[in-house]
Amino acid sequence: MGMSVTISAAAAEDAEQIFKLQYLAFQREAELYGNYLIQPLTQSLDSLKGELATDTVLVARLGDEVVGTVRGSVDEDGTGKIAKLCVHPRLQGHGLGARLLRAVEEALAGAGGTTRFRLSTGHKSESNLRLYRNAGYTKVGGRTASDGVQLVILEKDAKDATDFAVSA
Repeated sequence: MGMSVTISAAAAEDAEQIFKLQYLAFQREAELYGNYLIQPLTQSLDSLKGELATDTVLVARLGDEVVGTVRGSVDEDGTGKIAKLCVHPRLQGHGLGARLLRAVEEALAGAGGTTRFRLSTGHKSESNLRLYRNAGYTKVGGRTASDGVQLVILEKDAKDATDFAVSA
């Protein structure tokens, strides 16, 4: 009998599992760029605990194991900023990233006043770019991260997210 993956708000006691998952899941990105100093790999546990206290942090669980996570916050302009979406390598390619993305969009939209969603990913991260394009995001710019990685910035209108959620 198989277990199903559930998505819920993260709790403070999830911090270490999220921290370990993030480190594991972002190894492929680091390898892709030949840069093991990317922010998800250098973030401290204390910094992550701070995000748990202030941001919307969701986890995907398979039983008691955290197998996916995503973070988001809404700024004063109504932009829902989505970050650090990651899925355990053994579960990638099965739609869990898309489920987490939809869940964080719904959570941020539910906070009220959210007009659009913004996220970024590395320019070489084709699977991430495909996920975000399939979810309705379009490229609005780019920038160089402090770690030197060229990022693609993508956005979508929050109304599009709620329309998608209702029709899905």
